[in-house]
Amino acid sequence: MAKLFEPITLRDVTARNRIMVSPMCQYSSVDGFADDWHLVHLGSRAVGGAGFVYTEAIAVEDRGRISPQDLGIYKDEHVEMLTRIARFIERFGAVPGTQLAHAGRKGSTVPPWERGGPDGVPVEKGGWIPVAPSALPFSDSYIAPRALELHEIRDVIDAFAAGARRSLAAGMKIIEIHAAHGYLIHEFLSPLTNHRTDAYGGSFTNRTRLALEVVDAVRRVWPERYPLQIRLSVTDWADGGWSEDDSVELARMLRDHGVDVIDCSSGGLSPQAPRPLGPLYQVPFARRIRADTGMKTAAVGLITTAAEAEQILADGSADIVAMARQFLRDPYFGLHASLELKGEQKWPNQYLRAL
Repeated sequence: MAKLFEPITLRDVTARNRIMVSPMCQYSSVDGFADDWHLVHLGSRAVGGAGFVYTEAIAVEDRGRISPQDLGIYKDEHVEMLTRIARFIERFGAVPGTQLAHAGRKGSTVPPWERGGPDGVPVEKGGWIPVAPSALPFSDSYIAPRALELHEIRDVIDAFAAGARRSLAAGMKIIEIHAAHGYLIHEFLSPLTNHRTDAYGGSFTNRTRLALEVVDAVRRVWPERYPLQIRLSVTDWADGGWSEDDSVELARMLRDHGVDVIDCSSGGLSPQAPRPLGPLYQVPFARRIRADTGMKTAAVGLITTAAEAEQILADGSADIVAMARQFLRDPYFGLHASLELKGEQKWPNQYLRAL
């Protein structure tokens, strides 16, 4: 059997294959609520044969949204539609998950298709003042953030825990904590964006404190039988920033705090930091963290073909292959890959005549 179509078990949850639909922002919500767009978008990827289907980054606070159109999980009322989505995903054989997130200083922005002028949405037009470890804006076109007070950091941690409780109530079976791409937890990790002088800034121990406290808070409410994943930007691609070595050290700590999988991405902290974009360019990060820590990893980043996904698993670079843009192009990538690789994949009864 192709490695891509071998089941994988994380704690008490088994996915039918190693294909993960990465969180993909849709910028299609009102006040954080999911609607029919999200049901069809995510449900079609489950019908299309993926093993794991994640919601987009789902904000744990209203001020933690990237844009006013982002999905949220900061109200109990958000749970009802998410429950319907999770039920549909599971009905068609995939594991439903949420990616709990806080945008930090990259919040209060316009959707990407409206870019070209100021990126920030001012308060008088429905935006907000973002929060960050330090009052450093992402760029001149973004809203300048204010630094979080110590008591507000506890509020953020509690918000992640509340998001985990609501994810459980919605029927999700896996959670990913977003600590990458220049959003709030990543901002605390990197010395480029964290200039604090209190217990959450300065040393490596202090800069990783928020990430570990969020993981602990989530783990306290997220059942032991369900897996927990975290997405890291393994490097900032910038001198003096967060590095591969830092990520390896943090991954070892996260393992001891109940994290099961490291989802290995990179960059996003600074618009000036160049990334050497190309096919499979981030796979070496998953390979190194897997080799150096013994943890399961997910590889992500410009993976577009079944052959590429299979090779990543076959050579031991990762345990899961996470794809986003390819699933935008082809919601049924899992089914098509099973034909190409002759993997054992059950097609929905409604689609069998297409075989």
